[in-house]
Amino acid sequence: MPPLDRRRFLASCAALAGSAATPRLFAGATTWPPYRDAMLVDACGVPGRFDADDTGGMGAVELADIRTGGLTAINLTVGSVGSYKNDFDQTVRNIGYWDRQIAAHPDVLMKVTRGAQLDDAKKSKRLGILFGFQDTTMYGEDLERFEAFHDFGVRIVQPTYNRRNLVGDGCLEPGNAGLSKFGRELVAKIGENGVLLDLSHCGQRTTREGIEASKHPVAITHSGCAAVNDSPRNKRDEELKLLADHGGVVGIYIMPYLRARGQVLAEDVIRHLEHALDVCGEDHVGIGTDGFTSETKLTPAFKKTFAEQVAQRSKLGIGAPGESPDSYTFATDLNTPLRFERLAVLLSQRGHSDARIGKILGGNFARLFREVIV
Repeated sequence: MPPLDRRRFLASCAALAGSAATPRLFAGATTWPPYRDAMLVDACGVPGRFDADDTGGMGAVELADIRTGGLTAINLTVGSVGSYKNDFDQTVRNIGYWDRQIAAHPDVLMKVTRGAQLDDAKKSKRLGILFGFQDTTMYGEDLERFEAFHDFGVRIVQPTYNRRNLVGDGCLEPGNAGLSKFGRELVAKIGENGVLLDLSHCGQRTTREGIEASKHPVAITHSGCAAVNDSPRNKRDEELKLLADHGGVVGIYIMPYLRARGQVLAEDVIRHLEHALDVCGEDHVGIGTDGFTSETKLTPAFKKTFAEQVAQRSKLGIGAPGESPDSYTFATDLNTPLRFERLAVLLSQRGHSDARIGKILGGNFARLFREVIV
């Protein structure tokens, strides 16, 4: 069975009941006044919404939601995952698709290949899109492909996606073997070409060795804290601290792995954010939702597709513990294009300063992108 198309899987995973009322958790203030002036960066996400056909492109609703949400930039996964046989071709098709979408909507979207361009995105009120990979299977055994994909605009690269590949071990590999020699060559090439190393799905040794081998600060664009919920997709305190000590930034996601059971909620995101702040400090924590920019709806068609794709990921060996047809990869009380502002409200209510909240919502990742993606 072929691997899942990344955009299609994320779309199907992102859905929740769109008709739910605003929860009592947000019974007080509903806005954060500095929001429109803040640098807002989703370190892992997808512009748009769930689309069963995945063929229609960006429509008026999706574009309006991007405007409403006000994100400055998003790290968009254009690489396929999990298959040396198919991932090169699928990745080329994904890049072509998103290049066409950006070209078709230049008033809303812009391609970002240098961190300094974030300022242009903010001033023009467009969503800056950075192309990223969550696996390196599309390179095969040929690092010359790195140059080709760099020319296509790929600026964020994750070595492994959960399982083992030629570069190293993912977080589901019991061997925990770390980076291979080939992987260290890739990390060196990443550092030489203004590309950001992302260690989100990597194993414990691969994460540590990636941080130590990189000539620049690195990112964990979308993960959680193992001390809060012990999932292989979450990072231990020692890895988070090492990341921060080397100048990197961790993005907390909105995924089932934030809690041991049940549907993920905003309170889970806040719990992981605050633990990461305690471990890393306020200059090294951000958000990488691993979801869509639009509100999404839970429908019978979605339930069927979601269950099938959870089963397929398990069969392919790329599904992680916690993935279930009953645990959707979205927070019911953050099902809005303004989910970043809702998180800002919660953080403010818990006593975090506006300056700290601004760093979490995107200031920290913007700094890292400017420093590394040049």
